[in-house]
Amino acid sequence: MTNKRTLKKGINVICETLYAECVAVSLYGTEESKKNVEDLIHAIMKMQNHYLSRVSYPEPGIKPKTYYKDLREKFGKQVTEILDQINS
Repeated sequence: MTNKRTLKKGINVICETLYAECVAVSLYGTEESKKNVEDLIHAIMKMQNHYLSRVSYPEPGIKPKTYYKDLREKFGKQVTEILDQINS
C-alpha cells in the first residue's frame, strides 16, 4: 500500500488531467459538448474533494488495506465514467 501523501498526489494529478480534457473539449468541441463541460468540471471538483477527504479520514473499524483498496477501485470507476462522458 502506498502512503497517504502519494495517494493524494495521484488523485490530484488524475483530476488535473480530467480538468485539462474538459477545457480542451470546451475549446475545440461542438456546442453540445460545451454545455456539458461545466457540469463535468463541477463533478470532478466534487469527486476530488470527496476522495481526498476519504484518504485523510479513513472509516474506523475497517482494515486500512481493505479500505484503501476499495477507495482506489471506486475512484477508478468514477474516473472511467467521467472519461466516458467527456468522450461522448
